[in-house]
Amino acid sequence: MKVYHGSYMEIDVIDLSFCDVGKDFGQGFYVTKLLKQAEFWAQKKGKFYGTSGFVTEYDFDEFFLRNSKRIKALRFEDYNQEWLEFVVFNRKNKSEQQAHDYDIVEGPVADDKIATEIDKYIDGLITKEQFLSDLTFYPSHQICCCTMQSLQALSQPKGKIDIAIYDIGDKVVQSLMTDWGLDEMEATDRYYTSSTYTQLADESTQFYLKSWQEIYRLIKQELESVYQVMEQGKE
Repeated sequence: MKVYHGSYMEIDVIDLSFCDVGKDFGQGFYVTKLLKQAEFWAQKKGKFYGTSGFVTEYDFDEFFLRNSKRIKALRFEDYNQEWLEFVVFNRKNKSEQQAHDYDIVEGPVADDKIATEIDKYIDGLITKEQFLSDLTFYPSHQICCCTMQSLQALSQPKGKIDIAIYDIGDKVVQSLMTDWGLDEMEATDRYYTSSTYTQLADESTQFYLKSWQEIYRLIKQELESVYQVMEQGKE
């Protein structure tokens, strides 16, 4: 699905070390499927930093959110008690370390008005029941990519290079399923989490110019090395 990030500047490379702690879902790179929401944040941040603001568009691979065995994801369908407790837990965290171990978190946003109510709840001025009963429900959405691994779910809209990478990936996954007896989910997971894919996704390596057979050979070498290490560990 299409997602957007609103900022005061153009985003070329995502660097999680620049992301603040104490946010709704913790430290991470935030995107939303709602363009107007991203435009609002771009305008707000741009005004603060003296720019016109920028919205960066990405393609978000929902496979990582729902199916990957190596991605730990948490989803909130709407505002509820669990969402409140999780947001409060993260907003209270002022350390430099992430407060939770999720790779991706998806759910509604605590905007300025809701954040004020959360502060009242944290300070003991209102009860949890009062907060939830007074909460106004309206469309909002955010996804927080909290780890480097989760950033693999994001990609710029496909150009010629991206299409080449997609075609390579499709053939490699099919070959992994056939040759290694993996189901589609396992084969896709092995492909996206391989160091070969990391190099393939890096335009500067020009791996996208290689044939899919060459890429597959490199991934096979990776898998064989992993299995050799596992077998040695059993001895």
